[in-house]
Amino acid sequence: MSVIGIKAQNNSKETQSLVYILSALEQRYNIHFNYIDQTIEGATASLPDETLSLAQALDQLKRETQLDFIVIDDYSVVISKPSSPFSNIITQKLEEIVVNNYLTKGILKKSDGKVVIETEKFGILPGLIEPDILQTIQALPGIISVDETVSNINVRGGSHDENLILWDGIKMYQSGHFFGLVSAFNPYLTKTVNVSKNGTSVMFGDGISSVIDIQQSNSLSHKFKAGTGFNLISADGFAKVPLGKKTELQVSARRSITDFIFTPTYDQYFKRVFQDSDLSNNQSNNTLTSNETFYFYDISTKLLYDISDTDQLRFNFLTINNNLSYDEETMTDDMNETLRSSLKQNNLAFGGEYLKYWNSSLTTTAQLYLSKYNLNTTNYDVANNQRLLQENDVSDLTLKINATNHIDPNLKIHAGYQLNGVVVSNSEDVNNPEFHNFTKQINQTHSIYGEAEFTSGNKNTYARIGIRTNYIDKLSEVFTEPRLAVSHKLSNLFRLEFLAEFKSQTMSQIIDLQNDFLGIEKRRWVLSNDVDIPIIKSKQGSAGIHYNKNKLLISAEAFIKDVDGITSRSQGFQNQYQFTDAIGRYQVKGIDFLINKQFTNTSAWLSYSFSKNDYTFDDLNNGNTFPNNLDVRHSLTFAGTYQINSIKLALGVNWHSGKPVTLPDAVQNTSNNIIEYNSPNASNLEDYLRADFSANYTFKMGNTTNAIIGLSIWNVLNKVNTINSYYIIDENDEISAIKNRSLGITPNVNFRIHF
Repeated sequence: MSVIGIKAQNNSKETQSLVYILSALEQRYNIHFNYIDQTIEGATASLPDETLSLAQALDQLKRETQLDFIVIDDYSVVISKPSSPFSNIITQKLEEIVVNNYLTKGILKKSDGKVVIETEKFGILPGLIEPDILQTIQALPGIISVDETVSNINVRGGSHDENLILWDGIKMYQSGHFFGLVSAFNPYLTKTVNVSKNGTSVMFGDGISSVIDIQQSNSLSHKFKAGTGFNLISADGFAKVPLGKKTELQVSARRSITDFIFTPTYDQYFKRVFQDSDLSNNQSNNTLTSNETFYFYDISTKLLYDISDTDQLRFNFLTINNNLSYDEETMTDDMNETLRSSLKQNNLAFGGEYLKYWNSSLTTTAQLYLSKYNLNTTNYDVANNQRLLQENDVSDLTLKINATNHIDPNLKIHAGYQLNGVVVSNSEDVNNPEFHNFTKQINQTHSIYGEAEFTSGNKNTYARIGIRTNYIDKLSEVFTEPRLAVSHKLSNLFRLEFLAEFKSQTMSQIIDLQNDFLGIEKRRWVLSNDVDIPIIKSKQGSAGIHYNKNKLLISAEAFIKDVDGITSRSQGFQNQYQFTDAIGRYQVKGIDFLINKQFTNTSAWLSYSFSKNDYTFDDLNNGNTFPNNLDVRHSLTFAGTYQINSIKLALGVNWHSGKPVTLPDAVQNTSNNIIEYNSPNASNLEDYLRADFSANYTFKMGNTTNAIIGLSIWNVLNKVNTINSYYIIDENDEISAIKNRSLGITPNVNFRIHF
């Protein structure tokens, strides 16, 4: 009789989209549904009653949708079609979810240690008006940016060029718009972002500090979906357009509105980015800077073609652009002369991938891509009748072949080969005095790898062990890189985790002069030559323990990382070592701590990181260790989110100790016109403190149309933070301190429509 009663009740309920129902059940039962888009496309059901258990709710959905709901563990449920010949592949390829709704909705932690951000299900974070991908990952313990940008993300004390950023498997050499204040990747066609700080899969080379793997939706939706919106910086739109039963086109575009409309947000961004650049520093010597024009845009497309049930083709295109130009006018008694300086930055990516399901156990993929990066400037010094041209080019052509074999439900094997060919060129051209410099470097890297993933029958133990071997053709060197990730569930409350890896990378970014490329994008890509720019090698290990009960997570992870082969030119010194060429290493040791409590409508967390990060250069500081430029000893975040019906609110406070700084000596030798310094990085800037707020409201504009209104305020308290400081000898032959300030109070609003 009870079953009949349930059926009668459900029949009286309004049928709703299965996507909506799954979202409601995830929040109700603190679980996560895994599925491919076409599996649930068009499916509808009635929302199970709140009095039902999870098992009863899934049984009801199974009856109404004729889909399989497979419970993997306490947090994961896989949805598949009973008739699908590849249901086993879909199930087995998923790592176990250790923590669901990590910090906020749409952030998960997997058993292999990586954190997964699902942008379609993303909740809200303080200060973010939209799910900005590279700003979002900075909410994770151990990841900060010492200068508030997405073009300088520091993972456990590493520099930004030590992060491998992939867009659908394509390596990206540019990550930010507005020279680092806005992520360059449109989140509304992004399916997931996988972030690994350690224990990375051997399928990934490079990225000795982290892998940030951005993945677009890779399955046909068979339904038109689109959205558009704007905020006080840019406007964008995206669409998924079915072209037939087997083909779909995904496209997105975004462009800044800052060259059409002046907003307070743009004003704050402009002051922050250009405060210590040629654009602001030229307001002297009878030189006037005017007619500044800045804009950015990005366009991405993806074509999905399912040749058959077992064969898939995917094609990608992405272009990311920043453009700045301004006039410099010199005013003298005789005449006025005006010349236009400019900076252009672009990352262009093309890729194609073929996926083959051979049977229910074996899958292979082959990907070929080209990633081209270009940064060039024309810099006029009108007062000195000088023109400087600078350019940095990267061309990366890569082939990847991978095979995955599911030996049984508890074991799968990965094996593959990667061929990476890179050409990097740098040029400088000065007309007065005449000077020309051009360098071109070429390298090929051959990599083979293999790894095994094991999950115990009771799901208590997960282990992945693999090895990757790289042959550097240019240098005739071989590097063998073992990787390990182990997770063991001691009980229903405690889980232990151990991660370790060896890595190497042949590309890095250096700074020749702080005013290169107008002082805005001063870093240039270079290849290792095993002379003055060695191959960077790292080894790191970490051990953690996690407690999880009743939506309370307490996590602590200790780590140590050794990185060898860094150069002083890659570290951005602005003290006595600014013009010194030296090769050294750094070691960072620390602990990441997180406590996260979730309630029905609220999530609150406190994260704290302690780390000690030291350089050792044989030729600097008499070979003695000294603090790393990125040695931020203490970092703390306290934040919370609240959701009631269609309203989401978030408030958070970020604090960290000041980065190291080198002070001038109290007594100076005035005869040599050189600043004499104290011990390197022996002092620190004042502590950094920032409070952020954000809110959004979702409402219906029609049967198939939703709208979102959002508000964010970055640095609510308008705290003046110094994020960098260095010293120069001014025009009066006195030592003057230059301080770079963080963003002040910065409001932003947005409006979006989803069809």
